Amino acid sequence: MSSADAQAFALSLAKTLMVVIVIFRAGDGSLSVVPADEFDGDASQIVREIDPFAR
Repeated sequence: MSSADAQAFALSLAKTLMVVIVIFRAGDGSLSVVPADEFDGDASQIVREIDPFAR
């Protein structure tokens, strides 16, 4: 997934679910998106967190 696609998907998901979403780099170098409470990987792989409550 490209960076732009990951950002758009994460923002949409955060606003829909009203949870913090994490964009992270997977082992193969691709970007992926998951709710923050489900992320159990290495914190150094996190590219960005999207919080729907932040302004």
